Amino acid sequence: MGVILAIDAGNSKTDVAVVTTDGQVLTTARGGAFRPPAVGLRPALNALADTVTHAFETAGITSADHVSACLANADLPIEEQQLTAALTARAWGTTVEVRNDTFAILRAGVTEPRGVAVVCGAGINCVGMHHDRTARFPALGRISGDWGGGWHLSEEALWHAARADDGRGEATALSDTLPAHFGLPDMASLIEALHLEHIAPSRRHELTPVLFRTAADGDPVARSIIDHQADEVVAMATVALTRLNLLTEETPVLLGGSVLAAQHPRLDTRIRTLLSERAPKAVPRVVKESPVLGAALLGMDHLNAPRDAQERLRVHYR
Repeated sequence: MGVILAIDAGNSKTDVAVVTTDGQVLTTARGGAFRPPAVGLRPALNALADTVTHAFETAGITSADHVSACLANADLPIEEQQLTAALTARAWGTTVEVRNDTFAILRAGVTEPRGVAVVCGAGINCVGMHHDRTARFPALGRISGDWGGGWHLSEEALWHAARADDGRGEATALSDTLPAHFGLPDMASLIEALHLEHIAPSRRHELTPVLFRTAADGDPVARSIIDHQADEVVAMATVALTRLNLLTEETPVLLGGSVLAAQHPRLDTRIRTLLSERAPKAVPRVVKESPVLGAALLGMDHLNAPRDAQERLRVHYR
């Protein structure tokens, strides 16, 4: 019986599970965010080590047979290689495999390593798997051709509202709803508050739900932003399906992340409508499963764990 250290480390929290290849969960642990670009690789790994050490001590072991780590900010193959080397040096397992954390969401939502996942949270990303083949995007923001994600949606809403307010753009209710969210009278006040950081920059993400509410009330500009987000989600999914030669086969397309998991009616409906036109065989579904389950299942794939053991693991997380 092999032991797997499963890690799902994201920008807001880290989940760790120690599981066996027969589907038993020995222990779980939760830690803070994993953000090497913000704090540095060593401090980020030290924080991760605290969570892993706690899990090992609770499970009564000192290492695992395999480490399956799905990590935020592992966006490029070279970054996965660097993180693999860093985790290998920690001697947490005999073998180590590092993937971007989007793979954890995908694997959690499928019964075999086959499908596509689009994740739209603070940013946007998409990955696909067809057994030993993968499809992915750099997902580095505008420099890699990305559009969307919660942070970008809030920026777009501010851009349109500011231009509407001063006359450069089309009129939109966002000029009223965005400042009202912060108790401010107009866009000029909101722009000043954001620029002078009287409102913390991190609070801009609060404007994404305001955008969706404004769109739901019928504002054309807000609706156009939501429609653009749906277009981007479907474009990424369709390209990933094409790369994996799955466009003509019935294939799960998993939708994850805070923006997509909220299932806003206009966004969700447009995504499903466009997918039915561009990828008729795609089967869209919002992911409800825990991402650390996906990391564990990827580890079980690596160790050739039997299907019934994987199902026992799934039962634990239901």
